[in-house]
Amino acid sequence: MGTKNFLIVGAGFSGAIIANELATKYDHCTVHVIDERDHIGGNCYTKRDEETSIMEHVYGPHIFHTDKQEVWDYVSRFIELVPFVNRVKCIYKGTVYSLPVNLHTINQFFRKNLNPKEAEDFIKEIADHSIKEPQTFEEQALRFIGKDLYEAFFLGYTKKQWGCEPKELPASILKRLPVRFNYNDNYYNSPLQGIPRDGYTPMFEQLLAHPKIQLELNKKFDPLTDYTKYDHVFFSGPIDAYFEYEYGRLSYRTVFFEKMVSDGDHQGNAVINYSDLDVPFTRITEHKHFTPWEKYDKTIYFKEYSKETEHNDIPYYPKRLQSDLLKLKAYKEKAGVQSKTSFVGRLGTYKYMDMHQVIYEALTFASLVIDALRDDRAIPVFLDNNSL
Repeated sequence: MGTKNFLIVGAGFSGAIIANELATKYDHCTVHVIDERDHIGGNCYTKRDEETSIMEHVYGPHIFHTDKQEVWDYVSRFIELVPFVNRVKCIYKGTVYSLPVNLHTINQFFRKNLNPKEAEDFIKEIADHSIKEPQTFEEQALRFIGKDLYEAFFLGYTKKQWGCEPKELPASILKRLPVRFNYNDNYYNSPLQGIPRDGYTPMFEQLLAHPKIQLELNKKFDPLTDYTKYDHVFFSGPIDAYFEYEYGRLSYRTVFFEKMVSDGDHQGNAVINYSDLDVPFTRITEHKHFTPWEKYDKTIYFKEYSKETEHNDIPYYPKRLQSDLLKLKAYKEKAGVQSKTSFVGRLGTYKYMDMHQVIYEALTFASLVIDALRDDRAIPVFLDNNSL
């Protein structure tokens, strides 16, 4: 059996995990990982702030959460996850509220003293029951929480975050019922939640440290010069960029940050959202609160802004409007014609995924790839060819 030469484009979770799985579980291969940035880890890259030594999530905070024990255990092989609960606050018209919308939020907002059953009945009364099967983000919110809570906590924030009217966004963005009838203010429902004690970067360093893996940073993928050197390419960049935007650009939102350093404690919490439209930023994140086991006299905090992704911006959130899905269908059909490139990760498949979902899909896909190699079958182009 001859040695297979693989190229992996992108050193984020998808690329690093697939590289490590190939290197450790398939004997007859070499793996070349490239990334156009000057660091590994993609948007999960962390480093110590030079002035304060606070662990900085350079591309915005990432709290690891999952309902899959095997994913938690996999990550814990490389880094120590310290239990952490994300308790998000929201400022609306000068008042601080608790998110997700819970019993405390409801009682505070409506100036009531409801118990769980009374609150549930009250929300049913104000919900818009004329909407039977919500198709849009706005309909999803109105169907479950009514006009007042929607306009306070979702309308303005969503317009700033996504740059369009909530009625233009699919209902799937608001996946779960946005209200709790108890005082649970844990932002996530996942049973396993944590923050790495020393940041995420050490995990990527370990994943990519295998002797069969060659890592090259500041290297942009060029199919004209790179493609023919390898038996197969795993591409975790934007699928529309791979095809040089032949069918048009897929729409993404990107975020940028205004970083501040000050003495003491700026806001007393890791994340505070700002839902008023006249406040230009979406939230402020204060990173020392993501590591409460560490103590600092100074603080760093970030005002986060959202905008449409332009040519030189880092894409964050796929918008997946109807026009995007039509373009995506064309790109996936074109991708399926060739057999030397697989498309992986959030950008390669153009779908929003949390870290745990990216990790699970990367492990699943790597397993399929290794089985295909051992059986001398074609490597799949996508993990799920039917999913849009």
